[in-house]
Amino acid sequence: MTAPTGLPAGKRRKNTQQVWTRVIGMPHVRRADRPDRDARAFLRMLNMATRLRPVEHYSLRALREVWRLTSLALGQQPPVATVIETLIDGPGGPIELRIFKPHQTDQLLPAFLWCHGGGFVVGGLDTCESICRSTTRNANCISIAVRYRLAPEHDLAAGREDCLAALRWVAENGATLGIDTSRLAIGGDSAGGNICAAVAQQSLRSGGPALCLQVLAYPATDLVQEFPSFAENAEGFMITDRLLAQINQTVAGSLHSLNPEEPWLSPRRNQDMRGLPPALVISAGFDPIRDDGLDYTARLRAAGVPVELLHYAGQFHGFLNFDAVIGAGADALRRIGESLAGAFRTEPAPDRTVEIADRVSAPPSHLCATMGELSTSGLMVSVATERWTGTLLRQVSPACASTLRVALRPWSAPLSLMRRRLSARLDRRIAHQTYPHA
Repeated sequence: MTAPTGLPAGKRRKNTQQVWTRVIGMPHVRRADRPDRDARAFLRMLNMATRLRPVEHYSLRALREVWRLTSLALGQQPPVATVIETLIDGPGGPIELRIFKPHQTDQLLPAFLWCHGGGFVVGGLDTCESICRSTTRNANCISIAVRYRLAPEHDLAAGREDCLAALRWVAENGATLGIDTSRLAIGGDSAGGNICAAVAQQSLRSGGPALCLQVLAYPATDLVQEFPSFAENAEGFMITDRLLAQINQTVAGSLHSLNPEEPWLSPRRNQDMRGLPPALVISAGFDPIRDDGLDYTARLRAAGVPVELLHYAGQFHGFLNFDAVIGAGADALRRIGESLAGAFRTEPAPDRTVEIADRVSAPPSHLCATMGELSTSGLMVSVATERWTGTLLRQVSPACASTLRVALRPWSAPLSLMRRRLSARLDRRIAHQTYPHA
C-alpha cells in the first residue's frame, strides 16, 4: 500500500504511463476478464460486509483487530513442530520474533525472515501466522516473523530499521536456533514487500548478510508513483480508494522528517540494482498496486537480477492470507516454498514468468453457470463461518474451543471431506510459462 508524499497531487501523478511494450517478460494477460471463481465469492462477501460498515468507520485499533482475526480465521495454519517467541534488541527497543520450526533435527536448517503487510499501520505476528507456517513446511526451513514498529506511532523508517536489525541478528545468532546462517532468505507482502526490498538493498550496500532469495508478494516499492492499476482497480477488490485514503491520512504524520523518494522508503527509485539477490515476485490482476510490482520486476531484470514472476490475473491484493478459502493462495504458498527450497539448495535462480488463473473451458449454460456460482458461494460461506466461529471461540476460551472441536469431530469430519471433494471439483487452475517461451 502506498503512503502520502506531501507532494501536490499533480506532481505525484506525473510519468505514470509505462512503456510496457518495450519490457520483456511481462504477463500476457495483465488482468483477467473477471476475478477467479473463489475470488468472486470472497469479494461478494467482503463487499457486502463493507457496505454494511465501511472501513472508514473503523478506528485504527478496531481495524488492526479485524485484520488480525480475519487472517487467523481464513488462513490454513498447517501444523509445525515448534513455535516459539523471543525478544531481541532493536534500534527502538525490543523486537519480537516468532520462530517456526518444521521438525526436530540436529541438522542446521535454512531460514526465511518474513515482513508482514498491512499498509505500515496494521498487521503483526498473528496476521502472518498462516504464511509462515506454510513456508516452514513447504520449504523445510525455519521461518521467522518480525513484529516491527508501525505508523502512526512511529515513522516509516522505524519498521524497516527493525527488520534490518532482525536480519542481522539472525545472521549473527541463528546457529543458536538451529539455523544455517549461510542460507538466508527474506520476504514480505504489500507494505512488507516494500520493507523486504529496502532491506535487501541496504544489506547489499552495507556488506550485510548475503541472501539466497527475496520474496516480494504484491510489493509497494514506490511511495510516490501512482500507476495505472490504481485507477483500474480502485473499487470492489479489497484495497479500495477509500481504504488507501484512510491509510494515507493515518501515516501522513510519519513522513514529515523523511523523504519518500529515497530508496530506503521507495526501493524502486534505487538507480543501481545490480548484485541484488534473485527475486520471486507475486502479482495479482485485480490489485491497485499490481503495476508497481511488475515495474520493479522489470527493473530488477534490467539490472541482471533473475526474477521468477508468478502472476495471478484473476486474484486480488492480499490473497495469500486467505489460503483456507482461496485456492490460488494455497497455490502461491506452495510455489513460494518450492522456490525457497531451490534457492536453499543453491540451484540456479530461474528467470521466468508464469501466469496462473482459472482454467478456461467452453462457456456453460446460464443454469450451469448459476449453479456453479451458488456452489462456490455456499462452500465459501460454510468454510468461512466454521473457521470464524473457531477463531472467535479460541480468543475467548482455547480450552473450550478444543473440547468443542473434539466433541463435534464425528459430524465435522464427514462435512470437511465433502467440502474438500466439492472444492477439488470446482478448483480448476492452470499455469502457463509465458517468458521465456517454453
